[in-house]
Amino acid sequence: MTRRTPRRPVTAALALAAALSATAACAPSGAGSGGDGPSLSLVGFAVPKAGNNAVQQAFAGTEEGAGVTWRESYGASGDQSRAVVSGLDADYVHFSVTPDVTRLVDAGLIDQTWDDGPNKGVVTDSVVVLVVREGNPKDIRGWDDLARHDVGVVTPNPGSSGAARWNILGAWQHVIAQGGSEAEAEEFLASVLANVEAFPGSGRDATQAFQSGTGDVLISYENEAILARQSGEPIEYVVPSDTLLIENPAAVLKDADPAAQAFLDFVLSPQGQAAYVEKGFRPLRTVDGVKLTEVDGAMDPAHPFPEVETLSTIDDDLGGWDAVNRKFFDETDGIITRLQAAAGLQS
Repeated sequence: MTRRTPRRPVTAALALAAALSATAACAPSGAGSGGDGPSLSLVGFAVPKAGNNAVQQAFAGTEEGAGVTWRESYGASGDQSRAVVSGLDADYVHFSVTPDVTRLVDAGLIDQTWDDGPNKGVVTDSVVVLVVREGNPKDIRGWDDLARHDVGVVTPNPGSSGAARWNILGAWQHVIAQGGSEAEAEEFLASVLANVEAFPGSGRDATQAFQSGTGDVLISYENEAILARQSGEPIEYVVPSDTLLIENPAAVLKDADPAAQAFLDFVLSPQGQAAYVEKGFRPLRTVDGVKLTEVDGAMDPAHPFPEVETLSTIDDDLGGWDAVNRKFFDETDGIITRLQAAAGLQS
């Protein structure tokens, strides 16, 4: 098996430079009528871009969103968070994991009460799924198949990608949820990591690597798989009987234009969540009245979000992100950091 050389996370300065370039490349977008309102800067991780753009378009049809234009920067969640701390302009941030927002809280850029609401700062939900080739030629049905010797795995690097942390924790929790020990979970993860053929810097880059022909299975978000199918990609995806609930946070910066808070309020409305649903995200459980229609690209468009038999969460089953980062992703002795190094996958 030929393993691609993984990408190292960039430094904060390089992240800022790349993010500034990305912002300039896609500015403006999601404009409201006439572009005579405020210009807002959205900085986010790459996966929800299509969903965010759909919500921006719906927001433009409201009184608060009329005339709003957007400058956007997308990339790996951790890199984007560090870039904002280093000076990248942002009014609204949408990251993969809560610690990437709390980094901005610690820097004094976001109010400490950002996650006080019933949604706890979360704006998009999904689940970890297994993306396979059309027809599922390797007959991949669940997590255990990722440890088979004949299966090549694609997943992003948890050093830079929040998406990667959800992915790998889903594999860990598969063993624990079945009553397995932590030693057994480590052994299983070591087998999965030994099969990794591509280890890109972001969830979107991992999707592109898989679409280019690398590997047999991509560990990904359900919404990312649905979006790829909406775009005509010849793939399928499997929702395991046990998996992890993905909860992505967003927040408004302290010095943001008031229109940014209006946008966040719209995101958390039934109309805003419905726009995300159209792009494959599961509606937030804390938002009532979201209209569920057929979702193009879902394996079953009429029933796009199958119930998961055992659905684990970071807070309820893994002790929250502070505990998770110490235990699994500490730079010196985190469980996954160690397993990653043993597999020859650079951090």
